[in-house]
Amino acid sequence: MATYDCIGATYNHTRRPDHRIAVKIHEALGDAGIVINVGAGAGSYEPPQTVLAVEPSSVMIAQRPAGSARALQASAESIPIADDSADAAMALLTVHHWRNLEAGIGELLRIARQRVVIFTWDQAVFRRFWLLDEYLPEVAAFVDARAVLIDRLIALLGGARMETVPIPHDCTDGFGAAFWRRPEAYLDPEVRAGISMLAQSGEEVLRRGLDRLSSDLSSGLWHARHADLLDREAADVGYRLLVADL
Repeated sequence: MATYDCIGATYNHTRRPDHRIAVKIHEALGDAGIVINVGAGAGSYEPPQTVLAVEPSSVMIAQRPAGSARALQASAESIPIADDSADAAMALLTVHHWRNLEAGIGELLRIARQRVVIFTWDQAVFRRFWLLDEYLPEVAAFVDARAVLIDRLIALLGGARMETVPIPHDCTDGFGAAFWRRPEAYLDPEVRAGISMLAQSGEEVLRRGLDRLSSDLSSGLWHARHADLLDREAADVGYRLLVADL
């Protein structure tokens, strides 16, 4: 069963694409006229020139909006389409879920003629995010075990340029560190359900750390400790775009 058949049911509520991140992704795709989205989920950030979405989870496919590109239920590691089927292949916040990273990257390179674009994160930076560092060390360890190192991705791609993606303080896409200036959001079960590292860790693992976060918010301790964040418009919490020109 695909992971997101279990944890992806609420994505359309909390994982709405952020237009500022969309601009960066679409700029990275450049002049690609035909795009295939691999690990496509519910279709976030797909540009108009997307012709196919590859996604293993039927739950996620069912959440794709009307008018989206055709969805093919398949895994990234084995995509049943011809070589060089698109100008660009993109894979957004998905490679850490793949069972065979080498096979999946090989498929991206096989189906793309001009470019591969991957949206992921640098675990060395993400590990310092206050939620993991101060409140949820068990989740930090969980992510450590599953994160894909940037250098490994670049090597598998045969080289790529890396772009930092600052996350706006009011980001509409509720992924892992999107609420870096809105800590109360992590106390909302629906928000947590849309963040794979939290949904997969389970409430028992999260309870003690979230109770401490709730207490620190009530007492003002969190705001005192992180006063430097409160006036920032955007922050680098580790998210990166990798762009490989073929």
